[in-house]
Amino acid sequence: MKFVAFERNKQGTGASRRLRITGRTPGIVYGGKAHQPVNIELDHNALWHALKKEAFHATILEMELAGQTSKVLLRDVQYHPFKQLVLHIDFQRVEADTMLHMKVPLHYSGQENSPAVKVDACLVNPVMTELEIACLPADLPEFIAIDLSGLKKGTSLHVNDITLPKGVKAVIHGKNNPVLVSVVSVAEEAAPEAAAPAAAPAKGKGKK
Repeated sequence: MKFVAFERNKQGTGASRRLRITGRTPGIVYGGKAHQPVNIELDHNALWHALKKEAFHATILEMELAGQTSKVLLRDVQYHPFKQLVLHIDFQRVEADTMLHMKVPLHYSGQENSPAVKVDACLVNPVMTELEIACLPADLPEFIAIDLSGLKKGTSLHVNDITLPKGVKAVIHGKNNPVLVSVVSVAEEAAPEAAAPAAAPAKGKGKK
């Protein structure tokens, strides 16, 4: 995806507030061995629509700035607590020989054709919807497709069970082999019905 940014000369809280009033969003682009951080501004409406697209968050973007195009990654977005307003945005320059650490979406498919669902009527519950990976920029996938058609009752799908794209490694924190998808039978999912409380006996009138 490609977007246009403009150099931002004025800084500070007041300047950023005035910038937002004019329909612009302040931001910064940093990184790169031969570059200094640059304050930028973007058209807010175009940015708002771009942020709704999955690819804007998980792929290498082409940023046009001052007549030059460079490759960047979205690194941080600050939203207004209740308004549909982007307060600030950060991008990182990408160089071909720099190893990236990114979270990419997991796209599951085929569960409706799995024995767990077709034969045993189990529920397939995604535990993770994105996976942190490490790779070079040229190997960065937009998403990772995972086929669930082989799932069976009583099993789970772990990170080590999937085949990652060439040049891509999973970055795991904590557990060595976390669960991506769990398979639960309907009987296990249904909570036991709580026993109805016994009706309290009516109190008789005391003798006078």
